[in-house]
Amino acid sequence: MELRSSSLADGAPIDRRHAWPDCGGANVSPDLAWTGVPPGTASFAVACYDPDAPRGWWHWTVYDIPAAAAGIPEGGPLPDGAVETRNSFRAAGWGGPCPPAGKPHRYVFTVYALPAAHLPVPAGTDPGEVSRVATARALGAASLTATFRRS
Repeated sequence: MELRSSSLADGAPIDRRHAWPDCGGANVSPDLAWTGVPPGTASFAVACYDPDAPRGWWHWTVYDIPAAAAGIPEGGPLPDGAVETRNSFRAAGWGGPCPPAGKPHRYVFTVYALPAAHLPVPAGTDPGEVSRVATARALGAASLTATFRRS
């Protein structure tokens, strides 16, 4: 599988428009597109995680994305049936980067190809648990990592 974005480049800084408002951003979710989907894929899950935060930080987790979807548009609506969890800001949906001043943080975007139309997690499941279940069940996955530094 391959994960691409016209909003993000692997290893490059994230544009400020995607940042959380406290960091001067508009909190616009980036677009993501995937190719090379494994046979048997029935749905997708997407996660964005900051491993550099002291206890890690979940910025976005979406699951039950229908197999017919080839991506998510920038700031756009999710495909019908997709479910967003609360992020570590305790808000539903995308929560853009906003690390403490200092070193840049990495933001790992991952798409998981899943063998079932619905991930077996109850509504309100923690994003870390959603990601753990998706990782354990994935037929395939792809990631890209971008950075953000608070100025």
